[in-house]
Amino acid sequence: MVMAGPPKSLSGQDVGSFAYITIKDRIPQILTKAIDTLHRHKSEFFEKHGEKGMEAEKKAISLLSKLRNELQTDKPIVPLVEKFVDTDTWNQYLEYQQSLLNESDGKPRWFLSPWLFVECYMYRRIHEAIIQSPPIDDFDVFKESKDQSFFESQESIIALCTHLQELMKSIEDLDENQLKDEFFKVLQISLWGNKCDLSLSGGETSFQKTNIVNSLEDLKPFILVNNMEQLWSLLSNCKKTREKASVTRVIIVLDNSGFELVTDLVLADFLLSSKLATEIHFYGKMIPWFVSDTTVRDFNWLLKQLKHSNHKWMSRCGVDWENHIKTGRWVYLDHMFWTLPHEFSAMSQVAPDLYAALQKAHLILFKGDLNYRKLTGDRKWEFTIPFHEALNGFHPAPLCSIRTLKAEVQVGLPPGQGEQLTAAEPTWLTKGRYGVFQFDGPL
Repeated sequence: MVMAGPPKSLSGQDVGSFAYITIKDRIPQILTKAIDTLHRHKSEFFEKHGEKGMEAEKKAISLLSKLRNELQTDKPIVPLVEKFVDTDTWNQYLEYQQSLLNESDGKPRWFLSPWLFVECYMYRRIHEAIIQSPPIDDFDVFKESKDQSFFESQESIIALCTHLQELMKSIEDLDENQLKDEFFKVLQISLWGNKCDLSLSGGETSFQKTNIVNSLEDLKPFILVNNMEQLWSLLSNCKKTREKASVTRVIIVLDNSGFELVTDLVLADFLLSSKLATEIHFYGKMIPWFVSDTTVRDFNWLLKQLKHSNHKWMSRCGVDWENHIKTGRWVYLDHMFWTLPHEFSAMSQVAPDLYAALQKAHLILFKGDLNYRKLTGDRKWEFTIPFHEALNGFHPAPLCSIRTLKAEVQVGLPPGQGEQLTAAEPTWLTKGRYGVFQFDGPL
């Protein structure tokens, strides 16, 4: 029997699909907001850099306006021109996309090409417009909305930090079942933290309004795949069999900054304090990405905000977390691969150094929707295809996707469940209302 290849990529060709709406409406909105942000910072650029700052602002705006026009008129996708560490890799990928087209199709276009590719390309072109405009070439057009989202989620962040600090007082006294319950709680906090996503809202502020800790029971029915037990058994076995000098490394591939990042840091702190892990490696993005994704600047900024907070438990978290960084129990890393358009099954070829680093982990947690799309290749999978199969050979170490659903791809569901959800709630795949802990264990 001939095995069929993987299904087609999601793309803007399917009129009315979420991919189509994103390319038609959400991405132009994000570009317009980026242009407005540059415009509003005009006087700041002038104060800092004089006439050169004004010229740079005009140049960046004109490059972004050109990009918006290309997108809205479905022009061919053009190679990157400004030299950066990843420029050649991007342009090779663009050539590869072109090679997949029939002769008659000509060049890859916005609505015809895979959605994952064109969406990543759009953010990479925003970065190109900025780096082509010195002296404002380190300006993050999304920083303002990321910061605002953090400040607007302040009450929820206080509640989280308080929950964690209260838990820390008694963590040594918890028996195994109590520890497991608390582990499941911090996992769910990290999952629902993923609802705050600025690219989903077209760059409009999105913040956490409620105390997430009190909502966990109510949210449980919305977890469609729940492999938390497997995570517990993996990490508790590591803890039991660990020699004094040996290490249990958990890698967290981050998604959004702000509130979601706090939920991830709460999880990471719990893993250390409970001795379920001895070190945590975080991976963020090298450049501003998908509006609210975490960069090293966002990570350090957040720790500073917490540390200097007037609230004692927030401040305590900031001090503790900075200390984890200083002592090397937490390590923040980035890599250009996370902002390439490739699905993760290509990582071992495209970024063998990153793949080798991931292989050293006992567990990798992939946060958020974009990571899920890249894990599964962002394809039109049947809902029932096993997660392991959709990973298409990507398995550096045991891994788990922790995501709320914001794209029309979901695998590993029991027969009939996807269809039932579609009948009851047509937008269940894209509203961020449902979540998964989807685990692919030791081979």
